[in-house]
Amino acid sequence: MVEVIPLVDSGLGNSAYLVGIGGGRALVIDPSRDLRAVDAAAERYGLHVVAAADTHLHADFLTGATRLAARDDATVYASAVGGREFPHTGLGDGDEVDLGGLTLRAWATPGHTGEHVAYLLLDGAMTLGVFTGGSLIVGAAARTDLASPEQTEPLARAQYASLQRLATLPDDTPVWPTHGAGSFCSAPPGAERTTTIGREKASNPLLAAPDEDAFVTTLLGSLGTFPPYFLRLAEINRRGPALPPAGNALPSLTVDQVMGAAGAEMIDVRPPVDYAAGHVPGSLANTLRPAFATWLGWLVPDPATPLMFVRNDDQDPEEIVWQARKIGYDHLVGELAGGISAWVAAGQPVATVPLLDAGDVDPARVVDVRQVSEYAGGHLPAARNVELGSLPSVNLPAGPVVTMCGHGERATTAASVLERAGHSGVAVLAAGADEWATATGTALEVAG
Repeated sequence: MVEVIPLVDSGLGNSAYLVGIGGGRALVIDPSRDLRAVDAAAERYGLHVVAAADTHLHADFLTGATRLAARDDATVYASAVGGREFPHTGLGDGDEVDLGGLTLRAWATPGHTGEHVAYLLLDGAMTLGVFTGGSLIVGAAARTDLASPEQTEPLARAQYASLQRLATLPDDTPVWPTHGAGSFCSAPPGAERTTTIGREKASNPLLAAPDEDAFVTTLLGSLGTFPPYFLRLAEINRRGPALPPAGNALPSLTVDQVMGAAGAEMIDVRPPVDYAAGHVPGSLANTLRPAFATWLGWLVPDPATPLMFVRNDDQDPEEIVWQARKIGYDHLVGELAGGISAWVAAGQPVATVPLLDAGDVDPARVVDVRQVSEYAGGHLPAARNVELGSLPSVNLPAGPVVTMCGHGERATTAASVLERAGHSGVAVLAAGADEWATATGTALEVAG
């Protein structure tokens, strides 16, 4: 039996796939530059990666295919029309790769990107499944607006044709998408990350669209915002990402070194309660969690910015390193040795931010930093919605502000953004909308 092992990156909302292809060999589909999950799964299953295939030029992470080629001598497969500038085997529509018993067949499925391909995994004449990347995904199809505004609608029409083509596969064909719930490349919420052709034909609203125009209207109407780094990573992936720096550690920095690091950003990765109790003034709060990379890239737009970190002893510095590296942030200066305690012991100033309970806020002072779709699903009456990614460019009225999100992490990041912009009187609501409604006995407002 062929092993297809999903490797889920819940922060980016993506899945790579490790595929055992016989003889202890493996193929990886859509690996990121952070190969820790690939390596752990390969070791667990006794596999050696000999090939990597990308379905498209990724906008949300740097490909790990080039790293596998350099490190493991893996062969890289990708679309022949992608214009990639690094050694790879380009595949056109219908081209096949003999994996030594199994076959990988490329299907041109443009839409999410212009050069997108899906890969059918075949055992003789039998289709074992299809790796669909950002074409057909669970309950949706990936966005088409990452190339340019002029290309958004033409790519949406191409996406329609690609989904119609994939729908011709047998209903019981397993579908292994790359993008899933939590991906800013677009996917509806839900726990399922794999599906079948038949299940999508029965439940995917885009496959239920009566015609191409209705499909395009539905797809484009579902698009929300996305991090600005999405607009540059695809080109880096086309040229071929540089190999990451050697070593996975963060150098230790003294307080004096932190003070003297001109132009560097301090990122506080501790949980919200610790940041609120005391932090380096002007530091950016970004709790170390699965979504860390997304918000790092969204709020520190220049990947050349030198980055320093404050963490707790129980937080893994290697996780910080690879979360940053997988979106191309390699200029990691180091971490404050001894953490915030060392900063305090050196007599340096400390800033704090109040954490408020649900019953202690005036909704009219609340800035809800969730995505528009989250806000529309239920929000505090009179609360203003400013997505976290947009907050640095918005001028808020003077006066006290209470930031809120779903669990507190984004709200704490928002408070740090406002503090850095010179706002005073900023507090964080340490509760989500549902908790506020329960605590106050007040109904939430919903859109429409």
